[in-house]
Amino acid sequence: MLDSTRVINGTYGYVYYDGRWLTNIKSAEANVEITKEEIKRSGTRWTAHKVTGLSGSGTITGYKVTSEFVELIGQIADDSKGTFATELILKLEDPESYGAYRVRLKGVTFDKIPLMHFEVGSIVEEELPFNFTGYELMDKLVAE
Repeated sequence: MLDSTRVINGTYGYVYYDGRWLTNIKSAEANVEITKEEIKRSGTRWTAHKVTGLSGSGTITGYKVTSEFVELIGQIADDSKGTFATELILKLEDPESYGAYRVRLKGVTFDKIPLMHFEVGSIVEEELPFNFTGYELMDKLVAE
């Protein structure tokens, strides 16, 4: 039977960049899409699938506090510099869960330079979509 106290509360989610907790982040998502090719086989109507690739993508969203990521991501606009590539660590650590769950995202590159976005009367938020080229499960959740 499900122990509802063990269900993770997203309030205890964290994003770390360069060893620092990004306290302004209010949501994070990372997924790996599995690319497959269809394989038609004789003697059956069933279509099989062959995995041919992986693609990682995600988004972090938070309150606009500094222009740090605009500057880092924006270095690509300088013809003498390259793409900003980094690692992120995403963590869930609800005190009632079966421990901490941490994922390290490798080869993170961002999809856009968030120069400006605001709406009068509203808190300014910043959305940073990204891609990544690998991951590592650093801490896993295991039922006791």
